Amino acid sequence: MLSSLGRILLADEHWACQGPDVAVLLGDKNGFAAEVGEWDGALGQVGLWAAGKWLTCDDNSSFASQFRRDVLDTADWLRSGQSSPLPFEALPPEATHRRLMHRAGADDETEAEYAFRSQFRVLNWGPTTDNVTAHLFRDADRLVLTTQFWREEHLIKHPEDAGEVFVAEIPTVEFVGILDDLLVVLADAPDRSCQ
Repeated sequence: MLSSLGRILLADEHWACQGPDVAVLLGDKNGFAAEVGEWDGALGQVGLWAAGKWLTCDDNSSFASQFRRDVLDTADWLRSGQSSPLPFEALPPEATHRRLMHRAGADDETEAEYAFRSQFRVLNWGPTTDNVTAHLFRDADRLVLTTQFWREEHLIKHPEDAGEVFVAEIPTVEFVGILDDLLVVLADAPDRSCQ
């Protein structure tokens, strides 16, 4: 059963095979949202949104089982309280994101630097989300999500995204609720393919 935390749009209030506009929308695109569209067997369309940006615009196809497993890992991680607050005193989220990424992938990045940066990484959900770098910080009962597009091909098509860090703030319980609702939808996803 879907929670009441996410806004849900469903064509005709039931699953139907009516074309690409049939979707379930969980959450708010200006905060954090997940949208699930058509499925062909185990492969389907999943859109993620944060701070008004469509994060999965480069590849919104996903394998339900793999994607569901990754979403479940993130929801469990958040429920366990393992997420951390902003690590640098007095730095806003955008600057914190940039500082964490400053030496990311550099030949001389130390193992300790990589491990430190990795504790904030989120949305590592396979090819569907590998076009963005995302960090998550917990501030009491709220989460701060920072995202940044990095692929050159994306930045050429969307020059307005070059160098930008997008920030979304959302209550922890709402974010986890969206993930839980997404897990429910993904569990049924392959059964929704058109015959």
